[in-house]
Amino acid sequence: MKKELACDSMRRRVLLCFVSFGEGAAMELQTSLLELKGVGAKKYEALNKIGLFTVYDLLTYYPRTYEDRRVLTPLAAIAVGEQQAVTGVIRHIAERRTGRGIHILSVDIDDGTGFLQVTFFNQKFLKGKLKAGMQLFAVGKIDYAFGGRGKKQMSQVKDFSLMEKGGEAALGILPVYAASGSLNQKFFRTLLTGVFQGIGKIVETLPESICQRYRLVAREEAYREVHFPESPEALHLARERLIFEELYLIQCGLLLLRRESREKRKGVRHLGASRLSRGAREALPFRLTEDQEKAWRDIRQDMELALPMRRLVQGDVSSGKTALALLALVKTVENGFQGAFMAPTEILARQHFDKFSELLRDLPVRLLLLTGRLSKKEREAAYAAIEAHDVDIVIGTHALIQEPVAFAALGLVVTDEQHRFGVEQRAALEKRAHLTPDMLVMTATPIPRTMTLTVYGDLDVSRIEHLPPGRVPVETFVRTPARRDLIYRFVRQEIERGRQAYVVCPLVEESDTLDLPSAQEVYAELSAGVFREVRCGLVHGKLRGKEKEAVMADFHAGKLDVLVTTTVIEVGVDVPNASIMVIENAERFGLAQLHQLRGRVGRGAHRSYCILVSAARTAAAKKRLALLESVRDGFVLAEEDLKLRGPGQFFGAMQHGLPDLKMADALRDVDILLKARRAALETMESPAMRKEVAEILRLEYKEFFAKITEV
Repeated sequence: MKKELACDSMRRRVLLCFVSFGEGAAMELQTSLLELKGVGAKKYEALNKIGLFTVYDLLTYYPRTYEDRRVLTPLAAIAVGEQQAVTGVIRHIAERRTGRGIHILSVDIDDGTGFLQVTFFNQKFLKGKLKAGMQLFAVGKIDYAFGGRGKKQMSQVKDFSLMEKGGEAALGILPVYAASGSLNQKFFRTLLTGVFQGIGKIVETLPESICQRYRLVAREEAYREVHFPESPEALHLARERLIFEELYLIQCGLLLLRRESREKRKGVRHLGASRLSRGAREALPFRLTEDQEKAWRDIRQDMELALPMRRLVQGDVSSGKTALALLALVKTVENGFQGAFMAPTEILARQHFDKFSELLRDLPVRLLLLTGRLSKKEREAAYAAIEAHDVDIVIGTHALIQEPVAFAALGLVVTDEQHRFGVEQRAALEKRAHLTPDMLVMTATPIPRTMTLTVYGDLDVSRIEHLPPGRVPVETFVRTPARRDLIYRFVRQEIERGRQAYVVCPLVEESDTLDLPSAQEVYAELSAGVFREVRCGLVHGKLRGKEKEAVMADFHAGKLDVLVTTTVIEVGVDVPNASIMVIENAERFGLAQLHQLRGRVGRGAHRSYCILVSAARTAAAKKRLALLESVRDGFVLAEEDLKLRGPGQFFGAMQHGLPDLKMADALRDVDILLKARRAALETMESPAMRKEVAEILRLEYKEFFAKITEV
């Protein structure tokens, strides 16, 4: 195996830095780990499996925690039941084998204050390595030795080492990595020690002025201290530097993308309101709330500029975002342009088309529905109408960004439920236009305010925080599986009153590893039992698109009374007659997702219910579900969800198109995130700094920010 075995995607790590190993040898950071001493073919394959291919990857494989070996517990003071770090001279070694064939090696150590027996199980090879008189360091849990009459032992040894020459260094702060099998702690520490012994100068990734202003240590020092810290203070400074660097570069990337698509491109300038806009406003069946008015003012002001609009409207379920989209689309039409509205599902596209058609029926606005369901002849006719400007507003799904679609004068793009579409889809829609159109993004996914910098750093944000008056709140209850019969009898009563119901399950089909009822099992049980006389349907992500859309359409049309489903209905269905939702194994979902799901009911005038069925045993899980009973504000729930689950699980698919965070935690490091954002904004003011950071981004995060060209 040779150097070229390194994954191609890893060759992007070309920030000019050289590492020296041995006489005359020199390596760049993108050098394969296969060339390092101690890494053979099998080790290299194991490293590849955890995403490590190059020296750079190894340097950014940060410790998950640390062991502070500077503070040792005297053997006379060790406490049973607690993990302790101890050291002592080996006085006696004994081995034996149990009747079941388990090899036990007992090592007695003495530190001058007391004695301790350190016990190793099935590690016979240690007998030849451990000798009386050696200094042994060990970390593990203390318990009582079997039959030892109160004698203490360490039988769960987490880590150990021999303190021979240079042994004092092992009593510092040691890194602890996510390790397994042959890739143990000793392997990682030895490998990284070799890297740092031969490493050359590491080129900076941050502008000097930024490092000075925010008092950041050098990149090279940060790498050394994060892996082998000299002190807690040095470790803190190293982590702060690396966290700042990660967040700063991503923020710069987002701002440069925004500059690329907005400030440097000729946009569509929309003039003030005319009769058409006033007519659309009058057609709305309600007055805009204060939050809606503010968001509409933001949108209107953006559209009247010559720069392309890039705005996110973030509002809770049923907060009235679609009304703003309609007004914006009409504004682009009255200025002689076309509007495109892209929905995540065909059924939602159809619902928006029907709703817009009804509201604009008395206005001279031509609408077209473009989905994958059209026949070839219908699609060709639609493409021709769009290109000839025979339609004003096109509503559709991903079909809008397919190659044959060419708008005559695209002025505005609206994407619904943004987290279903990444940066690439937005860029694809822009390519359908001659000028750079305005972009309005709508999401019903509540995201805490500071977190929008991470997920939507390239967009301006408007928030609709309060629901319009008169909305019927969904009554939410948490119930145990023992009450399932009562729950479904209540659902049956609602159906007999003419209402419809959802039953949501976390799994599509039976699982060998999870003891949870699947959607298929629940559908079979309910349709043969309590719902045998009502019309039931089943929909899940494994169905083909047309099958799924057909079932959803039947439910929307009232041809089905109960829809058993997975989370595919989280986005993409509006059934005002649906008044009740049962969510099985609710503890398997996040708070924000549960809130999104219950937003599918309560969309009409009927009293509505959401019943969370859960066998959760932990206090944390019960507390999380109880919040849904009392809290209806999606933004409050999002904050709590972020605290409880952490950013990794919270963002999930929302971080579409952004690099993974290796060191930073967007929740824990909010203060650093705000500093990084401020520094990134400062960088955008300097052409020289923009050019410098753009080059770094193109190399460091090629697959995310390669589209940054001129700065």
